[in-house]
Amino acid sequence: MATPDALTPDQLRRTIDPADFTFDTTADLDADTAIVGQDRAQEALEFGMAIDQPGFNVFALGPTGTGRRRMVRRMLDAEAERAPAPSDWCYVKNMDEERTPRALQLDAGAGAAFRDAMDDFIEAAQAALSAAFDSEEYQARRQMVEDEVRSEQEEALEDLQERARNEDIALIRTPNGFAFAPIRDGEVVSPDEFEALEDIDRDTVQEKIDAFEDELQQIMRKLPERQREAQQRLNDLNEEMAHHAIDPLIDELMEAYSHHDAIQAHIDALQDDIVENVGPLVQQHDQVSGRAALSDDSSGSTMPWMAMQGGPSWDRYRVNLLVHHDRDEGAPVVVCDNPTYANLVGRVEQQAQMGALVTDFSLIQPGALHEANGGYLIIEARKLLQQPYAWEGLKRVLNSQEIDIESPQQALGLIRTVSLDPEPIPLNVKLVLVGERWLYHLLCAYDPDMEELFKVMADFDDRMDFDDAHVQDYTELLATMAREADLPPLDRSGVARIMERSLRIAQDQQKLSAQVDAIRDLLVEAGYRARKDGADQIAASHVQAARDAQTRRADRLRERIYESIERDTLYVDTDGAVVGQINGLSVLEQSGFAFGRPNRITARVRLGQGDIVDIERETALGGPLHAKGVLVLSGFLSGRYAPEHPLSMHASLVFEQSYGGIDGDSASSAELYALLSALAEVPIKQSLAVTGSVNQHGVVQPIGGVNEKIEGFFDICTRDGLTGEQGVLIPQSNVPHLMLRADVVEAVEAGTFHVYPIETIDEGIALLTGEPAGTRGDNGSYPAESINGRVEERLLTFARQRQRFGLNGKAERDEPASTSAS
Repeated sequence: MATPDALTPDQLRRTIDPADFTFDTTADLDADTAIVGQDRAQEALEFGMAIDQPGFNVFALGPTGTGRRRMVRRMLDAEAERAPAPSDWCYVKNMDEERTPRALQLDAGAGAAFRDAMDDFIEAAQAALSAAFDSEEYQARRQMVEDEVRSEQEEALEDLQERARNEDIALIRTPNGFAFAPIRDGEVVSPDEFEALEDIDRDTVQEKIDAFEDELQQIMRKLPERQREAQQRLNDLNEEMAHHAIDPLIDELMEAYSHHDAIQAHIDALQDDIVENVGPLVQQHDQVSGRAALSDDSSGSTMPWMAMQGGPSWDRYRVNLLVHHDRDEGAPVVVCDNPTYANLVGRVEQQAQMGALVTDFSLIQPGALHEANGGYLIIEARKLLQQPYAWEGLKRVLNSQEIDIESPQQALGLIRTVSLDPEPIPLNVKLVLVGERWLYHLLCAYDPDMEELFKVMADFDDRMDFDDAHVQDYTELLATMAREADLPPLDRSGVARIMERSLRIAQDQQKLSAQVDAIRDLLVEAGYRARKDGADQIAASHVQAARDAQTRRADRLRERIYESIERDTLYVDTDGAVVGQINGLSVLEQSGFAFGRPNRITARVRLGQGDIVDIERETALGGPLHAKGVLVLSGFLSGRYAPEHPLSMHASLVFEQSYGGIDGDSASSAELYALLSALAEVPIKQSLAVTGSVNQHGVVQPIGGVNEKIEGFFDICTRDGLTGEQGVLIPQSNVPHLMLRADVVEAVEAGTFHVYPIETIDEGIALLTGEPAGTRGDNGSYPAESINGRVEERLLTFARQRQRFGLNGKAERDEPASTSAS
């Protein structure tokens, strides 16, 4: 079997000719393209926005950096501009039950007008009531009522006093009330003189006094009733004056909102509440405005509100405008960057007063769902799930289709404190969650509500076809990025270099990367480099300088590893040949920077029972995929060599100087080559490195990170000095994925480095050893000097030895103990 030829330079990298572009700079292009290569996701979003049914919310999933959120926002903004503005919502005090503020719905833009109208009404009502209760008419009528009570009392007392005087008894006012005393010669008799009277005279006077005291008690008992009657008359007078003052203002409000039944009902209740609490309201206004409050008169009678400090205030009639929309602004698009439970459904705030926390309807604050109601809401799924109870709270709102403001503790039944319970607001929102694919599928697997609440999946791709249509769109995307970031335009070479970088990110010569965030970052830095050079256009040199700087900032770990290899701290050979030893290739990634690292892989074999020991797995350093790759080797060996005999070897495989976890099966072909070398006792060229997985039939399969792996071994060889013998074996199926660095391509072109495409293990082992792999002849055997022949012969030898040891052991076990002893 012939060994494969090395790849030619043009196979190692797809280059884009700037002359193929028809523009001079991106300034000549349409700079209004923000979405490229996401047709599937775009169709899903359009469907999700168009259908008006419960549960058809959207989950936009895909890799980070594909511009999911930007595309979603752009599409929703465009759709929202065509949609009508939703209703305004406000909360007002419920006059019947203060704990349940009422929610009022108004047309877009009418909420602020209603709030202002109520503020104007309060101001006018305060002035009208103060004027009414300060008027001469009110004071005169109030005085008349009080005078009537006073005169009735005085007339009764005067009549009693006159009749008592006719009986020589005096009615005396004392600090403790009224008292009766006898009179002699026009003078009040002292107690001593009274006691000196004869018994018959004293008893006669005392009887008169007792009779008059009984009449006085009857008069005094009637006084509270007369005062209550007077108080009721005063209350009626207050209500009459209150109606007279505010009814015209109420009528104006009623007329202004004659089309709104809920507001009219609220105004009716408000009118009754003002009339009922007119006293404290007038007093509060007078105190705030600095006017003298009404005070007690000389009779001791007082208005009913004088003792009601801290009673109802005018603020109870104001409007808490929760959500306001401009009539011409379209539907809202809200992005909730901090989706806590309270930020989603709203909250009732509290204030500290006199050492206690108090609240009222004016402290109700809206959440993102209120602000997006009637429009669109965008939330990052990962942030949502990181907030306590936010996910469950959001599902509850979506299921009930109404926003009920309550704290998480109340929703979970953890507290029982009395608080406000605002009326729920009907919900009509289109929700878009943005997150990674694994997060979406995890939620679908473990949360049955997902299928009911997020019926639309918008799957964002991370790659797009490299064709004329997408190339045109991509150039316009670059033009848009440059304009939005206020960067210089790109010339043709700059566009070509960024597209080549996009192909490298996609790891495919036929695919452009949809990781637009990485491209945007590169473009911004290239613009910085261009301005630093004083250039008015971004050229390929600026893009390359930006890319080199990005690598420089991130490659500290790579440099340390390569330095360790160069100083023989980590053992990697780039020349010579060794039995059972090969250079495998792995990829390390740190903070988004990936690079290739050569690893020495060794294999040892001996007689055994068919075990292939994966030392990485035995030490818990190997992952399941790596373990699978090793197990495939056993299947390959058992199926290809001496199938009629038991596999009678014991082999061990290890990544030398590996102190961290290893996973993936991309080293399985390298491990198989090392194993075949150890069995055939034929050395492997250390100037070559290998990557690729293998199946049980010996077919080399594609792997990821092929570019980084090739470049990693190239960098090590460059440090040691290129000899022209060095190179890398890769799967044939990975050739379309090659987008190697320019220096690697130049070395291949100069013949100092090589990349070999391998389809089968036979091709690879022949290239690595310089010996033919060998194919079975008509007699069913491999050529004796071929690699396969040597391997099979070694395995047959192991099988015969195992059989011989097994027979000897059986004979020994069957022999009598006495014979053994002799």
